[in-house]
Amino acid sequence: MISVFLGWVIACLTGNKAFPKLPIPLVAAAPPDPDAPVDLTTRKARLDAAITATQGGGTLATSARDVALQFALDGLDATAFYCQTVCRRDLPTFLTSGFQAASKNNSQSELDAPSILGIDNDKPGELDVHLSGSSNAVGYELQTSPDGITWTTVKFSTQARTIALIGLVFGTNQHVRARALGGSTEASQWSQPMSCIVH
Repeated sequence: MISVFLGWVIACLTGNKAFPKLPIPLVAAAPPDPDAPVDLTTRKARLDAAITATQGGGTLATSARDVALQFALDGLDATAFYCQTVCRRDLPTFLTSGFQAASKNNSQSELDAPSILGIDNDKPGELDVHLSGSSNAVGYELQTSPDGITWTTVKFSTQARTIALIGLVFGTNQHVRARALGGSTEASQWSQPMSCIVH
């Protein structure tokens, strides 16, 4: 879940003018700056690779995953502290960062799974996915799959009505599913998948 949340924060902070001086860059500097902290995108990539490497088991792989996880959490902590400091008591602006405000309510608030209402293929290599909204969601995660078995996250969005998936391979049959993000349970169940051939 940390990798998904990290991707969500990166998406929310990209181009967000409310937070102009992030302590941890979202992406690596070009040209590389050896004095800059490691960016959030690189931290996420390292965590994803370490998680994949643990699927075969082993103490070394597990240890490497734990190091990558802590490195990702350190980046999130520094970024969250900065966003909280900038916003102070401005909750609506703070929520645009992708972080959630702490709640003193201990009850679980489960999100309803969104529904895919339809998929359009009006532009070459692009699918427009139409979702129903989910109450109390702060955003949505979309995944695609070539076979309906192996899924890959391809988009985070703060709105639901129409989400464009671009750069898809012509002639492939893309299965798509979505879930809502937010609430005390962090994410809803996945929607029922829908498929469309990319033209």
